[in-house]
Formats: sequence, C-alpha cells, structure tokens
Amino acid sequence: MYKVLDRYKSPSDIKLMSSKELQDLSEDIREFLIHSISKTGGHLASNLGVVELTISLYKVFNMEEDKVIWDVGHQSYVHKILTGRKDQFNSLRKFNGLSGFPKRCESKYDCFETGHSSTSISAGLGIARARDIKKEDFNVISIIGDGALTGGMALEALNDLGFNKTKMIIILNDNQMSISQNVGGLSSYLSKLRVDPGYRKIKNDFNNTLEKVIFGKNIVSSLNKIKDGIKQMIMPGMIFEEMGIKYLGPIDGHNIKEVSEVLSAAKDIDGPVIIHTLTQKGKGYEVAEDNPNKYHGVGPFNYESGEILGKSSGKTYSSAFGEEMISLAEKDDRVVAITAAMPDGTGLKNFSKIYKNRFFDVGIAEQHGATLAAGLASEGMKPVFAVYSTFLQRAYDQVIHDVCIQNLPVVFAIDRAGIVGEDGETHQGIFDISYLNLVPNITIIAPKCVEELKVMLRWAIDYNKGPVAIRYPRGGDLKDIDICSMKTICKGKWEIIDEGEKVAIIATGKMVQHAIKVKEILKNKGLNPKIINASFIKPLDYSIIEELVGENYNIITVEDNVITGGLGESILSYVNEINGKVNIKNLGFNDNFVPHGDLDNLYSMSNLHPEGIAEEILKTIG
Repeated sequence: MYKVLDRYKSPSDIKLMSSKELQDLSEDIREFLIHSISKTGGHLASNLGVVELTISLYKVFNMEEDKVIWDVGHQSYVHKILTGRKDQFNSLRKFNGLSGFPKRCESKYDCFETGHSSTSISAGLGIARARDIKKEDFNVISIIGDGALTGGMALEALNDLGFNKTKMIIILNDNQMSISQNVGGLSSYLSKLRVDPGYRKIKNDFNNTLEKVIFGKNIVSSLNKIKDGIKQMIMPGMIFEEMGIKYLGPIDGHNIKEVSEVLSAAKDIDGPVIIHTLTQKGKGYEVAEDNPNKYHGVGPFNYESGEILGKSSGKTYSSAFGEEMISLAEKDDRVVAITAAMPDGTGLKNFSKIYKNRFFDVGIAEQHGATLAAGLASEGMKPVFAVYSTFLQRAYDQVIHDVCIQNLPVVFAIDRAGIVGEDGETHQGIFDISYLNLVPNITIIAPKCVEELKVMLRWAIDYNKGPVAIRYPRGGDLKDIDICSMKTICKGKWEIIDEGEKVAIIATGKMVQHAIKVKEILKNKGLNPKIINASFIKPLDYSIIEELVGENYNIITVEDNVITGGLGESILSYVNEINGKVNIKNLGFNDNFVPHGDLDNLYSMSNLHPEGIAEEILKTIG
C-alpha cells in the first residue's frame, strides 16, 4: 500500500534514503496518519504539520544517542511511527493502548514525558547539563511551538540558556505564519552563511587581524554596530540573539533538504541555537488545512469527507457555560471572560465575537490569566477565567497569592474536572478539589447536571464576598437519567435528591448521576439509600452531616477527584471533630495517576461506575 513506509524498519534506514525516497516516506506517513486517526481519533492537524521536520531530525541525528523532547507532545505521532510503533496505532489513546503523548515506559526513544506546554526547553537544558557534568557526548533537541513560547516557563528557560551558553538546539515550530518566499529565502541564505565553517573562519581571522592593528578595535566595534543595525532590520530573531542564542531562520519546515542542511550546521555550533521553522497545521489534508482547530484533537471521522463521526447531539457543560456567559454579559457590562488559548474548548468562541472588548485570550499563560482576573476584579469588574482543571494547576501560586489572599471576586470556571479520558495522566482533572480545598477564602461548587451549571454561574457572578470555583466535567450528562436542576442556590447548603434509610450517598458534581443509578441497583438488593447532592464542596453543609451522624447513617462519599484532600476527607474530618460514631467510606480516585482510555473503562478501573459504587457500599455495610 505504501511506497516506502511498508519496508521501513528502523531510524537508521532514513540516513540511507534518497531525496525521492524521503519525499515518498513523508507522503506515506501523512496517508497513514489520516487513515489511522480517522478510525481512532487523536491529534491530527499538529502531526500532519511536522512530518518533514521529524524526518529531517532522523536524517541528521543519531536517535540511538541523541535526545529529542517534544513540547506538549501531542505532535509526536510521526516520531512514534519512526520508532517502531506504527503497528500499535490501532490502539492509539485506548485503555492499555498506545499513548497520544511521549511515554518513557513505551519506548527508549521517548526520553522525557510531556503533556502540558512550555516545558521542553527547561527539560532539554537539564538533560544537556547532565550530559556535560557526566562528560558524555550527544545532542539535545527541544521542539517547541509558537503558541507554547508564550508560556513564561519557556522564556525563563531561554533566559537561563542564553546566559549560560549550554550547547543544545531548539526548534521553533511556527505554524501560525505563512511562508513568505522573499523573507524566507533571504533569511535562509543568511542563516547558511552564518553557520558556514568557511565564513566563520574568515570572520574570526578578519577580527583577529584587525585587533592587532592600532585602530583595529575601533573598526571591529564600528563594524559590529553596523552589522547589528542591519540584523535588527532584516533578522526577525534578534530577540534570541540578544539573549545569547544563535538564531537561524525562518526556514520552510516542509522542505526536508533545507531543514536537514540547517540542522547539520547547527550541530557544529558550540552553544545554544534556535532554528525557526515555518509549518502548516493539517498539511496534506485539505479539511484540516482549512480548519486546523477543528482537527487539532478530533474524534473518529470519515476519511473521504472529513465529517466527524458519532458526535454527541446533547448539550455539553462547555456549551451551556458559553451560552450563559453571553446572557450574563448582556445584562451586566462588568462581566468579562478570560481564557488561556482555549476559546473553542471552553465554549467562549461566540462570546469572543459578540463581546470582543470584554474577552481576553492570554495565550498559553495561565499564571498571567489568573492575575489578570485579579486585577480586573480589584477594579470592580466581574472576571470569569475559563480554564481546564489540569491547566489551572499551572497558576496555583497566583490563585493563592493574587486572588485568595486579597479575597477578590474572581470566578474560576474549571472545565474538564474529573477524568477526561484519552489524553491520559497529564490531562485528567482529578486534583482540583484537593489543591483548592486547602486555600482560605475560596468557595468551591459543582453542578450535578448541565442546566445546573447555568444556575451556579449566575450565583457565582452575583457573589461578591470572595473567589468562587465552579468545577464541571467534559461532555454532557449521562443518557437515560432523570435529573432536574436546582432553581436557587444558598451558600453551604446541599440538596436532598431522594430520601432513604440506613445508607446516605453524598456525591458531588457528575457523580450525583452515578449515585442515582446506584440507588436503582441497590433497591434490587433490598437497600434504599438516601442521595445527597453536595453542590458545595467548600463550605460543607454541616447541618446535614450532623443529621446523618445523629440518625446513625452509614455515609458513603463519591467524587471524581483523588480521595486525598477531597470532599470525602473533609466530611470525615468534620465527623471526627464532632465525635461522630458512624461508618464512613470515601470513594474517589486512589493515590495513582489515571492512565488514558475511554471513560467507562477508567471509571470501572477505579470502581467509580454505578456497579462498582454499589459493590463498595455493600462491602462497607457488611
């Protein structure tokens, strides 16, 4: 089926291929990616954009020794194909299958695990310095995208790298700029000239000779000033040069010959180098080229038409959030929305069009987003920071220092709370209750259904006594479940969903829906549990807890968060405080990172599916 890919065996094969074979290999890989991801889903557009770049890396470097770190890591599919994992792509992102990100346990060629952005330069710098301390000899290459470069951590690493002059290569994969033939051609020529050994020798000899002449130093200084002035006008990478990092580019990231030549030259430079490559997301698949955001992370789709298959027609939490934000902004011109490069994912795309002057996409900069919200709140605005649970972790200090200490009325709309499925450990939102629970002044709430999110968002916007975090899951509600939204909210008050005897299930967020199904299972076994919606995670409803203790209920807590530091432990702590003598069982995720896979498998693995919860309850009450 494939011209070259079918006979490809190992990374060393690429070094022996002709230019024609390399081009055929790139076409084969694109075809394979489109066919494979159309069946499994995954990150398509970003991987189609780095095919030639990845092949060039394998042509120039020795992958048995050299280290490549992929920032974020979702664009590492080509790397995985070239390192012997092609035949595993039918299991991509499935439970116990191939990860969608680099995994050290998966291959010796995955030297560092990534999942969040802006980390590759720091990691690469650490690896390079370990190499130098141990007096080893290998190349370190960190690949980072133009979006990830907005992260403060990447700039911190560049500052360190440029100052200390550690030898490593950074590839800036810029897929936002179109390739300008004039600028690109001139810059490519200048880059080749600057790294050419003959040019460097002439330049050094010329400077050394002049410095021996009486007026030579002044001439060299003047020439350098002229050179720097010209570079400022024509070289777009002067910011890197000023930081002490040699800049090469921009070059066409889809031209294997050009990329390979510049990579080969960069290897011989004794110090830090950044190579600016221009690529196109979705390259080679028209529907992905036209709409790269849609095909960034995509479910299974029709290969011929690009139509996404099995897309849920039900309302999602993100879409409900976006709708309510527009409604709230219409009524109150103090309402503003903030996102960190996720307007589509968080449901704010339409808001951004309608209220352009009240929408702030800060890029991949969650720390800045949190403190920006604090600044807005300090001036009487009503900021809502929509952010995935796993990414809010990156702004933890700002949440504490800039928001909570000042008790500012910032609303954190925490999307993708709980497990998210196929993206795995780096993206599961199972820590937010724990890491927010211990911070003074913040209120934490969770809707039990999609419509309830709207009610909670309205309440949070009107609440002016401090910050509020609303956590809600990916996707929508469970099918075949009858559940109604609360109409009003009172701080610290829970909702009795259904009365019962002997056993009380206290669940929060989407786990309330699981609890309702658990009741149906247990009724068939002669048990009739009481179902309680812990809509407020902080503060707790102390009066309900006291009632349950007084009536000697067995208490089962259920949350889609790690048990340590979560809702259940807060309830257990309060029961101990009032010297309660009741049986309590906390259910949630154990002290492990949750791997990638579909939600059903992941819930089942942790006994948080309805059948598993019912089984745990029966064990608990004997």
